Amino acid sequence: MNREEKKIRRAFDQKSWNEIKTKDSWQIFKIMSEFVEGFDTMGKIGPCVSIFGSSRTTEENPYYKLAEEIAYKLTQNGYGVITGGGPGIMEAANRGAKRGEGKSVGLNIELPFEQSANPYIDSDKLINFDYFFVRKVMFIKYAQGFIVLPGGVGTLDELFEAITLIQTKKIGKIPIILVGKSFWEGLIDWIKKTMLSKEKNISPEDLELFSVVDTSDEALTTINDFYTKYGLKPNF
Repeated sequence: MNREEKKIRRAFDQKSWNEIKTKDSWQIFKIMSEFVEGFDTMGKIGPCVSIFGSSRTTEENPYYKLAEEIAYKLTQNGYGVITGGGPGIMEAANRGAKRGEGKSVGLNIELPFEQSANPYIDSDKLINFDYFFVRKVMFIKYAQGFIVLPGGVGTLDELFEAITLIQTKKIGKIPIILVGKSFWEGLIDWIKKTMLSKEKNISPEDLELFSVVDTSDEALTTINDFYTKYGLKPNF
């Protein structure tokens, strides 16, 4: 590459970076708008529990039915239900909340394969997001508990985000409940044997940040027992 070509290349690169900077600056306003809409909507809803799980779970799956049952029982105990707004476990949880005539919230994410919101979300409690990180703030800020059913990478992301924030004391402790002992036991064994015992990457008390249950009654009891000792409020 000769001197003239290098000069053209540098000019092109600088132009590209200037365009990126301009685009990023304007993007801030879009991000702000999502936070404002989320805070305005969620701040009016009251105590809720976030329910996570796979979007691929079918209606015939026992975990679908269990998610619906958990959500229904939560509404009968005064809690609203927050989900990611899509199909599968999310749909089941919103369906249970709707059946219980409780608050049914959907934080839908716009994806390339066009995840559409399920029909069981209250019309005034559906929020659509472009940004995963803004959406996760809403899941965490306004939840009085996390109930996590079997899922994939997204479910694990949401689970470990919540655990990390509690572990690092960015938010106070709230119930994190894993539903389905047979599904979670392999992961928990690895955490205990490898992360804790072998590598010493976590502390023994970190295992107390979550509990594992099999039934809807166990999940509900864990939430209710916790709030006999602590008040209900946003997490930050």
